[in-house]
Amino acid sequence: MSSNDDDQLGELKDWWQRNGKPLVTGGLLALVVVFGWQAWHKYQSNQSQGASILYQQLLETTLTPTGQPDTARVADLSNKLKSEYGGSAYAQFGGLFVAKVAVESGKLDDAANELNAIVEKPANATLGEVARQRLARVLAAQNKVDEALKLLEGDSDKAFLASREELKGDLLVQQGRTEDARVAYEKAKAALSDEAAVGGLQIKLDDLAKGDA
Repeated sequence: MSSNDDDQLGELKDWWQRNGKPLVTGGLLALVVVFGWQAWHKYQSNQSQGASILYQQLLETTLTPTGQPDTARVADLSNKLKSEYGGSAYAQFGGLFVAKVAVESGKLDDAANELNAIVEKPANATLGEVARQRLARVLAAQNKVDEALKLLEGDSDKAFLASREELKGDLLVQQGRTEDARVAYEKAKAALSDEAAVGGLQIKLDDLAKGDA
């Protein structure tokens, strides 16, 4: 072996000494990441499937002869969704359902608690806005209109602008603030297409106009 070959072999040994372990470690780490990601993805998939099944069972509580949900069953399934899949979209969809059942049973405090929990930590923006508007209606039914209006302050996603402004108008009418209500209804109308704006919203505006006559 020539001295040149010896030099190259020496350089290779030096390089391997410096980089061999990091390469092996990096390779192992890459495998761990890949298999870890696959395991996590599988776990997430299983979680989603489990939450979906519980949510479906929750909806099926209304399948009774009277059409009224079994409240004990609702509470049991809701608690399972929260304890096993808390913070997930399915758990919060379940919260919306539980709030609906509570409202129908006249338990407005329970409904407000369910909805407020979603508003504070929504799984996504859509769930947060739906819960916010429903909570505002519950608060209004409890004669807490000022709290309800405060809940509707600030910016809203464009997709929910019309429904939020219309709700705001309803609450302002409830307070006898007709001019402010008209402004809110007009904002709601402007956020809708011409076809969609014809209907209940236009009737509300017409009713306000009659009141001024």
